[in-house]
Amino acid sequence: MIILGIDPGSRITGYGLVRQQGQKFEYVGSGCIRLSDGPLPERLQQIYNGVSEIIAQFQPEEMAVEQVFMARNPDSALKLGQARGAAIVAGTNHGLLLAEYSARQIKQAVVGKGGAAKEQVQHMVSFLLKLPGKPQADAADALAVALCHGHTRQSLIKLSGQASKTVRGRLRK
Repeated sequence: MIILGIDPGSRITGYGLVRQQGQKFEYVGSGCIRLSDGPLPERLQQIYNGVSEIIAQFQPEEMAVEQVFMARNPDSALKLGQARGAAIVAGTNHGLLLAEYSARQIKQAVVGKGGAAKEQVQHMVSFLLKLPGKPQADAADALAVALCHGHTRQSLIKLSGQASKTVRGRLRK
């Protein structure tokens, strides 16, 4: 399964793709959608078009997006939310299953602590995916989103398998 991770931004939107096979992850691709200095509606369309092109090229089955955090500047948070929305609409229009994770959840899943620095996320993404170097910060964040989703999916699958074994065991007694 290919998972698309998105780190939304109103100037740069990072994307990262990983292939998950059981508990193993393989790097598929990553990069940044760099937006023009035009008005916000044009930048939102660039995000939508860019994410749509990535989906058409790599054919992911699922998509994960970082949630908006409340920044000190409400205007920045609003723009970030709109950028997120453009990416989400692109994914849902292509029929992808969508998940959302907080920055803390993503850092916890990839680094092991929710307050990790960006450099720690870059390092762990490089290590986990066996990359030759550190990806650009926004691309690394997007790869971290994809890895977080994959780990969460795997945990839920294990839990559901154990739950069904427990139920079957109880029914047999």
